[in-house]
Amino acid sequence: KIEWKDGPPALPRGAKVAVLEGDPAKEGPFVMRLLFPDGYHIPAHTHPKTERVTVISGVLYLAMGDKLDRSAAQKLSTGTYGFWPAGMKHAAWADSETVIQVHGVGPWTINYVNPADDPRNANKSL
Repeated sequence: KIEWKDGPPALPRGAKVAVLEGDPAKEGPFVMRLLFPDGYHIPAHTHPKTERVTVISGVLYLAMGDKLDRSAAQKLSTGTYGFWPAGMKHAAWADSETVIQVHGVGPWTINYVNPADDPRNANKSL
């Protein structure tokens, strides 16, 4: 049975995560699923390692570059697999509930192009 928990603090609020294998926060292989609610978006960001994603259900939209540009999006439907090299700037969103599976070699991290978009920085300015 898949056990969903609140998403990691590096992702905007609203995501859920289920770790299927390994530990994304540690060195070594991992598999995790992320559930995005309707209207969810992740601002432009990069990853220090190759990102490998399979869309399990729903549709994920992906736009390359420094900003979330909906006019330049790729539509990734259920069953689509994609991978993006380390350092590639991209933004993502879901217009309906969407589940993706991410697998790779940890630690998994996300670096926002604009530090103000990083939810981990939300309380630092208070």
